[in-house]
Amino acid sequence: MRDRTGLAEVLAAAEKAAPVDSLDVVARNLRERFDARRVSFLFVDVVGRGVVRVSEKTAAPQERDLDRIALADSVYAEVLRSQKLLRIRDDGWRQRVLAPVTNRGDTIGVLELFLNRVTSDVLEQVEEAAHALAYLVVTDRRFTDLYHGGQRTTPVSLAAEIQRQLLPSSPSCEAPEFTLACTLAPADNIAGDTYDYALDRRTLHLSVTDAMGHDVAASLMATLVVNASRGARRAGTGLAEQARQTHQALLHHGRGTFATGQLLRIALDGTSAQLVNAGHPQPLRLRDGTVEEVPLRVDLPFGITEQGPYQVQDFDLRPGDRLVLYTDGIQEGPAENLDLSGLVGDTATEHPREVVQNLTTAVTDACHGHLPDDATVLCLDWHGPPPAGRTPEPFDPTGAGTAPPQV
Repeated sequence: MRDRTGLAEVLAAAEKAAPVDSLDVVARNLRERFDARRVSFLFVDVVGRGVVRVSEKTAAPQERDLDRIALADSVYAEVLRSQKLLRIRDDGWRQRVLAPVTNRGDTIGVLELFLNRVTSDVLEQVEEAAHALAYLVVTDRRFTDLYHGGQRTTPVSLAAEIQRQLLPSSPSCEAPEFTLACTLAPADNIAGDTYDYALDRRTLHLSVTDAMGHDVAASLMATLVVNASRGARRAGTGLAEQARQTHQALLHHGRGTFATGQLLRIALDGTSAQLVNAGHPQPLRLRDGTVEEVPLRVDLPFGITEQGPYQVQDFDLRPGDRLVLYTDGIQEGPAENLDLSGLVGDTATEHPREVVQNLTTAVTDACHGHLPDDATVLCLDWHGPPPAGRTPEPFDPTGAGTAPPQV
């Protein structure tokens, strides 16, 4: 077995360094170990449409060389989509190597190196370093704003700051039973959308909500909704009680406002899938190439006084199904005639990360870049419980299996 001391050393050095210096520690180690001419890390921005380069420097974080690059049709998009290392000849014998930095399906960014000498062993070590870097970022971003700042390409309003902090730290997650991705394209005037998910030993918990109003008021109402829902979920209550507490939070503190939403619980052993629909658009389900609405009864939104106990409904979810939840901003204003079912069908072979980005991009394009309402999408691929002793293969958009790095 190949000696992995180099990787162990860089992890130990990064752990000893301050959280803001982890990237520099990894970059210096790779530059020295492989005689790299340049090493940099590119963050995926918060809306998933660009990457922000952070080059190796010893300067303070605010003095780093930030380079913003559009993802569309770029080599970085290919690396993130395929989740495979990419090798490109740069000039003569020099080569450019890019590796995905991903943790449990969360595409954090891309590690990029310019090397004079590339062997299969070097490529393997670069992939290991990128994998380790993902864990370092996930761990260290709890202690510093460097990574939050690196993901932002425009100034953030107070309402947007509140809204962003309500979302899970990762917009995607992969497990043996499912693959999940979410995205939120904010309106010009923030409109109170949120998505949420959590996983325990037996259950996948999901939600999509849309609080009434715009700007800070909507973000504050969304705060009530998300935290009431999470508090009930974390206390181990049933789905009906989670819905009741969310409803009561708005009745008591919502100042006459309301929020639509869907709360879901899916048993990881495949025995049940349940949903509460509080005045929200019906989910779409892709099964065997056909897209249709999931037929559900619709209760009143959270915060409407006339609503009694919320109905917990069973719905049909089978291995191989794709479930798409969304807020009404997906089909508001100029996007009202968007063929949402057609778009879901057209992206059937794509990873959920690509699906949610394609849907919100279509909405943004229809609105010429100015959304009248937040547009939120959650895409779940349900694989079902794996047979004992077997873990499902990772998502392969080509169906061709693992391919060697491109040259």
